[in-house]
Amino acid sequence: MPQRSVFFVSDGTGITAETFGNSILAQFSIKPRHVRRPFIDTVAKAQAVLVEINQVAAAEGRRPVVFITLVDDTVREIISGPECQGMVMDMFRHFVEPLEAEFGVKSNHRVGRFSDAAKSDEYNERIEAINFSLAHDDGQSSRNLDAADVILLGVSRCGKTPTSLYLAMQHGVKAANYPLIPEDFERNKLPPALVPHIRKCFGLTIDPERLSQIRNERRPSSRYAALDNCRHEVREAETMMRRSGISWLSSTHKSIEEIATTILRDIRPDRLIY
Repeated sequence: MPQRSVFFVSDGTGITAETFGNSILAQFSIKPRHVRRPFIDTVAKAQAVLVEINQVAAAEGRRPVVFITLVDDTVREIISGPECQGMVMDMFRHFVEPLEAEFGVKSNHRVGRFSDAAKSDEYNERIEAINFSLAHDDGQSSRNLDAADVILLGVSRCGKTPTSLYLAMQHGVKAANYPLIPEDFERNKLPPALVPHIRKCFGLTIDPERLSQIRNERRPSSRYAALDNCRHEVREAETMMRRSGISWLSSTHKSIEEIATTILRDIRPDRLIY
């Protein structure tokens, strides 16, 4: 397909518009050029974006797709009016206004999960969860594990840290993570700090070949990255988790989103909210 541009225009951060737009675009085998225009909250800014959209339409010979989340009617009309040469997908017109009619009430016309962060308990919980996950990354601290929602464990470099941070940032989940190390395999026991919290534990594993590749990027040609060592650690970790009754999955071919959804489904289904 020839070059195609997609605009994400919002009077806020644009996260809602882009998240929604990307979920729709993922249904098509195209890779459009993304143009992000956040904080378009005045007539002057909207007119500047309109000029840009029309210039792109002329240059590419086809109309760009424009996802918008604009609250102010005057600003919105500039982008969605007849002068715009883009295909406009208006989240308010397509979704919010029909729901206003269906429910018989007006929406607050706020966009995004944390549009009023100072008054949002959910937002404050998310910040607290991020701080918790950073403090309990890679077994740094075993304090306050009773406050953890989830404890991830697995061998080094299997994806525990990005998963725990995603759980905190996206779902407000306090996720600690613990590496399983050679000393644990020699003792043939879980780290003692985890035993009282085993019901909160969830394991990650990974194909040894992939683990070796990742570790070689960090410490090339080391014993740590050697394939036979990776095979040994993965095998021992899976045996330990199986013996302890800890659910686990492989991160090899799964996205962080898929991993996080599985973890929350099994351990904290009440937090599985997007």
